[in-house]
Amino acid sequence: MASDAEASAHALELRRVVKSFGPVVALRSGSLTLDRGSIHALIGENGAGKSTLVKIIAGLYRRDSGEFLLDGESVDFTSTAQSKAAGIAVIYQEPTLFPDLSVVENIFMGRQPTNRIGRIDRRAMRDEAVQIFSRLGVGLDPDRVTDGLSIADQQIIEIAKAISLDARVLIMDEPTAALSGVEVERLFAVARSLRDEGRALLFISHRFDEVFALCDTVTVMRDGSYVETTPIVETSVDELVRQMVGRDVTELFPKLPAEIGETVLEVDGLTRAGVFRDISFTVRAGEIVGLAGLVGAGRSEVARAIFGVDPYESGTVRLLGAALPKGNPRAATARGLALVPEDRRRQGLVLDEGVTQNITLAIRGKLATWGLLWGGAENEAAQIWASRLEVKTAALDAETGTLSGGNQQKVVLGKWLATEPKVLIVDEPTRGIDVGTKAEVHRLLSQLAQEGMAILMISSELPEVLGMADRVLVMREGRLTGEFPRAEASPEAVMYAATADAEAAR
Repeated sequence: MASDAEASAHALELRRVVKSFGPVVALRSGSLTLDRGSIHALIGENGAGKSTLVKIIAGLYRRDSGEFLLDGESVDFTSTAQSKAAGIAVIYQEPTLFPDLSVVENIFMGRQPTNRIGRIDRRAMRDEAVQIFSRLGVGLDPDRVTDGLSIADQQIIEIAKAISLDARVLIMDEPTAALSGVEVERLFAVARSLRDEGRALLFISHRFDEVFALCDTVTVMRDGSYVETTPIVETSVDELVRQMVGRDVTELFPKLPAEIGETVLEVDGLTRAGVFRDISFTVRAGEIVGLAGLVGAGRSEVARAIFGVDPYESGTVRLLGAALPKGNPRAATARGLALVPEDRRRQGLVLDEGVTQNITLAIRGKLATWGLLWGGAENEAAQIWASRLEVKTAALDAETGTLSGGNQQKVVLGKWLATEPKVLIVDEPTRGIDVGTKAEVHRLLSQLAQEGMAILMISSELPEVLGMADRVLVMREGRLTGEFPRAEASPEAVMYAATADAEAAR
């Protein structure tokens, strides 16, 4: 560790920070050094302690022990307001703005400038917002209402807010998870401009390509402890993976041989005006069908329509030859269809309920005796899937919202696998989870296919689609534009189908 004299050269430094929640140790020895004019990556498996470290910096948690230095001086934040006042800003994956207010009103909420007679100086607010957007190289309209803006634009508003507060340290927590390629490039351009102004940036991501494209330095954490900090030019993906998981993950896509059986799911002519049109495909027993395409192609909307969450005007969905009723997820579940949604926190889990309650949520009717649900039956059912999926939790009654992202994903999978489905639809099965847990999820999907389950896997990660799918379907602007058997599914072919004119690609 650096001496106190050396520490003053750093914008922010944490040394051997410890944080526990009762008997659970979330952070055993967290260390991090951020320099001015630098973009620093923080990586590690889910549960490695990254989020806890960030929440200590942001003032949400207070450390139990260790040192926290800002510009070489010891600090101890007891609130987020103190952290913000000290020049620290956190940009989250999903910003929390006031949707009914304008862009400029969101930037200056709670600290609007006033004129000589004490009224809000809207011209001054707008002029400063325009100046900030100009510095960032973005063309947002300061006067438009925030409601309806993309996640990417909302993140730019949060960054503009941080700049208006003269934040010296900016933390970006999984900022690209819901962004398209163009939006990611714009965000990176903004991040580089902030670095060039002398600010310190912390970038948290599970995407190695982004870490290597954007960052100057990388710190790895594992099991709540600091592992190593390395200049990005002196390391590799393989080395970072080894440091993250403590072992070599040589097989990220463990595709097991499976016997392809009869058609289980059949979608014919599915159409919803303005969203998707004439969608037809099949999924057979033991088969993993990958559904690829760019953000906004309509993949998730098709999945939700098949399951009955969203409506459709025409077409049919058949399970083992029998038509499924429209708009009836309960009937779909009873017939053997399951949907693991893209947004696990909002659509897949009850975060303030325990792991047991979440895993058994879809089968409580089956577990009840004479209308009464007994804890023993519920715990036994949950234990089966928590054990098989290796859910890491202090106790099965722990609130699901306290689990890492990877373990939350396992709980959602457990909930739907407990229904014993014939067809499993998984939408972005590994989004926002670390490389070690990704391998575990891929292995599980492969095992389920080997056992005869039909799987429709939607993914924005092309290596995942190519590594796991027996057959790849591609969508663009609500239309199916390509279908490739595994042997013919090259990155070039899939990307052409995802980006070429829909009629030309058919």
